[in-house]
Amino acid sequence: MDEHPRLVIGISGASGVIYGVRLLEILRALPVETHLVMTKAAEVALAHETQLKVAEVHALARRCHAVTDMAAPLASGSFRSLGMIVAPCSIRSMSEIATGATSTLLTRAADVALKERRRLVLMVRETPLHLGHLRSMAALAEMGAIIAPPVPAFYARPESLEDMIDHTLGRVLDLFGLAAPNLRRWGEKPEASDGDKLRALRRNKPG
Repeated sequence: MDEHPRLVIGISGASGVIYGVRLLEILRALPVETHLVMTKAAEVALAHETQLKVAEVHALARRCHAVTDMAAPLASGSFRSLGMIVAPCSIRSMSEIATGATSTLLTRAADVALKERRRLVLMVRETPLHLGHLRSMAALAEMGAIIAPPVPAFYARPESLEDMIDHTLGRVLDLFGLAAPNLRRWGEKPEASDGDKLRALRRNKPG
């Protein structure tokens, strides 16, 4: 393996493409070699939900792979990695992974992670869920995948959407033994943020 461990990042076509983008940004500060696969639907979501260009997202990864390239190294179990995160994970991608009938490099790479007993984390973005969705999630959990919907944690006292996104991604990276900076953890007392200090001043203001 190269000097740094590899981590495969998939971005599929669910709403919440910012999770995948921000994940790549966080990983740039960590000793990890990122390999990105982005679906065509994810590119459409990127245009609707952000002002970023696809090339800008690609530039955040160490290496990018075309979603149609089924001969890419990621398609083989001999490609060693820590595993894979799909952020966000669409129901279509989740369903393909659950059945093993993979039609893109993203779902094939996820299937490889499962068969090689590597960590696979799916940040499924859908609500409400019908029974078919839940059965697919249960099947994936039985195969060893981790279903990690991006649910915000309010105990961290987020001051912005960015805070909520970063906290969720920090918890996902915990699953790989990777420490995201400034992750606020339950029961621990981090240094007060500027927002915390301002709120305290307001509470203690006379009159």
